Amino acid sequence: MKNFEIEFMTRTEVEEHLVKNPVMILPVGSTEQHGFHLPLGTDTILAKALARMVAPRINSLIIPALYYGYSWVWHKIPGTITLEQEHFKTVLKDIAKSVETYGTKLLIIINGHDANNQSLKYTVREMKYQTDMKILYFFYPNFSEIYKKYCESEIQNGLFHAEEFETSLMLAENDKLVDMTKAVKEYPDYPPLYSHTSEILGDISKSGVFGDATAAGKEKGQKMFEEFADEICKAVSLLTNNKL
Repeated sequence: MKNFEIEFMTRTEVEEHLVKNPVMILPVGSTEQHGFHLPLGTDTILAKALARMVAPRINSLIIPALYYGYSWVWHKIPGTITLEQEHFKTVLKDIAKSVETYGTKLLIIINGHDANNQSLKYTVREMKYQTDMKILYFFYPNFSEIYKKYCESEIQNGLFHAEEFETSLMLAENDKLVDMTKAVKEYPDYPPLYSHTSEILGDISKSGVFGDATAAGKEKGQKMFEEFADEICKAVSLLTNNKL
């Protein structure tokens, strides 16, 4: 099987590949708690898994994943690593400038951590006038429809974390990293002024789960992965058909 991950390739292999297809994928995620049943690297592991599904289909290289994002809401919990939003944006910009230097024409960012989305949006906007390289970013495209199609549990207040969705994806990617005996269902009560204060999620949830992790299943995770990969490939095709 052809290798698409540059950390396992030589400089010559990377150079030769980019001459033929100047496209690279950057998986980004977080290092933060995901309940008592999932690993702290869940968001990044899932982003990497999706990148590995997409890369062969579009003949793209994969950059080593960024395991750190904006995780302030869990910062009190041991193991959490969080970057300030401006720092995170700066790292993303530096990566983009780096890969453009040697000829990359399209950078695809596959994000597995919801709290990164705002930083990603503004990073891509700010890079518009700093680079000629195209940048696409994705966070589980067409999420609402795909979630409804395969998941049973509801999402409250627009927040999901370590629940049916993420647990199903992790079961599909590596079920050895999931301890379903510790999976729980929790829909925490939010303080009345939550959206208007500096209250953190780590103080609201007892388990670290927002939703129903017990409803997770490996097969539904596999099917969702396939659909997300399809959505990303369709979007890339729309852009590349119009040239990079």
